[in-house]
Amino acid sequence: MISKAMRLARVGSGSELAAALLVALGFPCIMLAAIIPNLWFFAAATAVTYLADRYLHHCGSYLINRLAAVRAGLSIRFLVRQLLLILLLSRMGYGEETLFYVTVACLLAFYGLQAPQSAMVTLIRLRRKLPVVTRNIDLERVRIPDAPPTLLMNRPAEKMLHLDVFAIVGVLIAAETGVYGIAYAGLALTLVLALGYLLLLLPYIRPKRLVASADTMLSAVDTWLREYRPTVVLYFSGSKESAYQANMWLETMAQLGGRPMILLRERNIVPQLATTSVPVLCVPGGVHLMNLDLSSVRVALYAANVGKNIHLLRVPTMKHVFIGHGDSDKIASVNPYSKVYDEVWTAGRAGRDRYALADVGVRDEDIVEVGRPQLAAIRSWSGTQNNPIPTVLYAPTWEGWDDNPGNTSLLLAGENIVRRLLEAEQPVRLLYKPHPFTGTRSAKAKAVHLRITAMIEQAAARRAADPRWAEQSAALQGEQAAARAELARIEARLAELAGGGRTARDEAELSRDSLADPAREAETARLKDEWNAASWRAQGWWEHRVITGAQMRLYDCFNESDAMVSDISSVVSDFIASGKPYAVTDSAELGEDEFRRQNTAVRAAVILSNSAAELDALLAAVTDPAADTLAEARRELKQYLLGPDEPTSIVQFDRAVTALAAKSDARNAGVAKSLGEPVGG
Repeated sequence: MISKAMRLARVGSGSELAAALLVALGFPCIMLAAIIPNLWFFAAATAVTYLADRYLHHCGSYLINRLAAVRAGLSIRFLVRQLLLILLLSRMGYGEETLFYVTVACLLAFYGLQAPQSAMVTLIRLRRKLPVVTRNIDLERVRIPDAPPTLLMNRPAEKMLHLDVFAIVGVLIAAETGVYGIAYAGLALTLVLALGYLLLLLPYIRPKRLVASADTMLSAVDTWLREYRPTVVLYFSGSKESAYQANMWLETMAQLGGRPMILLRERNIVPQLATTSVPVLCVPGGVHLMNLDLSSVRVALYAANVGKNIHLLRVPTMKHVFIGHGDSDKIASVNPYSKVYDEVWTAGRAGRDRYALADVGVRDEDIVEVGRPQLAAIRSWSGTQNNPIPTVLYAPTWEGWDDNPGNTSLLLAGENIVRRLLEAEQPVRLLYKPHPFTGTRSAKAKAVHLRITAMIEQAAARRAADPRWAEQSAALQGEQAAARAELARIEARLAELAGGGRTARDEAELSRDSLADPAREAETARLKDEWNAASWRAQGWWEHRVITGAQMRLYDCFNESDAMVSDISSVVSDFIASGKPYAVTDSAELGEDEFRRQNTAVRAAVILSNSAAELDALLAAVTDPAADTLAEARRELKQYLLGPDEPTSIVQFDRAVTALAAKSDARNAGVAKSLGEPVGG
């Protein structure tokens, strides 16, 4: 019943649901206490609502927004508490006392101070909101002063409203003791602190403390573009959760010849972007983007098929290429939208054949095979397992935008897969890394994910208590302690590098201060590699693990594991680069023959039914080379899906960019000649 209530209320924990109930019940209790009247009951109920309200804000509860939608927003809740305090005084017989009138006057004055505070905060935020957000772009030519301290600008309404605590506490004590001076001191303290808040904000609304105008900022960006003259851009639009689709291309962009640039469309993507020295320009406004000087760009690369792509696709002077964010047999990999691009780049021959079979209008001559540059970090399988017991990675994809049972194995097979691996006759170590989108659309998928997480954590706890593994843990205790110390050192240094000595307080300050530093980027990349290595050493090679978030990278999980179980997604194609055994779940129950016919990436896989009974074949392939009957099929499939090993993928990719840029130059020269204009780069 509690879990059902949590789902209906859209809260993430029982404590959050309890806090919501306390807020809902607390206010009627305050009103009842004021009417009775009962001062101690009033004080207790008031304290409960303060604490519960604070907790809901602290955990970012969905219910906070819902309260505002039903006219019970933050300021209303505080105002109601103050009005009920007045009612309490009246019911206690203070209606004709000086205390009553002073309390009313001071609370009205406090309410009056909230308007200018809110206006000043809003003005500062609006004037510091740049029309663009940048990284690694020198904005010295425009004025961007320091942002106000975070203490002033972070949740300012909460900070201001909570100042009434001093007034309410003072009045309640005075009502109980009859010492009016305590009430006057509390009321005065509330007003003085509120007025002080205004005075602290005041310097930041002066003209010299505000950033340059939007026109000035855009002019400066255009000047930078004319000086830098980018030749190839990675264009990306999407939600903050989809930032991984752009992140996977950052290293590739940094290795390209010419002058690369990252072009984003949503502000919330920028904080999610991984470290890079490539210039990053985020232009949220379509009109602003259309007015930018992008005449030097010859090739535009698109990692996702989204509506905002049209804002750049309209530019005829550059060639447009769909590169996607993974190679898979999903229908999204042959989207008919792809025919709007000049070229579509695939990893290997399989991508070309996929478009031919789909017949969605993408011409064969417009497809270029460029490999997958991101896969360079994946180590090839040696033929033997890494540790005394095999490590199996379960990396299911998410539920997708519809309820097709073939989208993810989580719903129908996930718990069976995990249970069979955890209860395997010969010990297995399980790594579970779900897709970042898991549970974002389907409550059922989220519930299964939580159950699987609980299963793995319980199994890990049982294994930790088992004498056999406790002995192993004792033997590696010193090494693990050293690894944990190294993790702490690395994390401290990464935080220092990310802050650059001072943490920026808003996006304007971050745009001003985030300049390219190749040395810092190289050190950051090295430290992240060291962090991953130390993270594995800090835990035993027998310990089950749930891996979420971006810090532990998927390819590091590939390298640590001996086999993988997944679904139809780019994860399978990428894992094939390792040459290790893998299994794919036929969740739609097409049958093995039809499943292999429809999905290229499973031709060398162990096919699992929803019962996951076939997992023994996968485990046998890892532990006994003679039982690995699909090894040769994996080698053949790797070349078909991902292309040849030589030349390397990054060389293939860079050559494709250079060749297409030449076509763009030829096209522009031809148009200029036909119009009688001078030909220029």
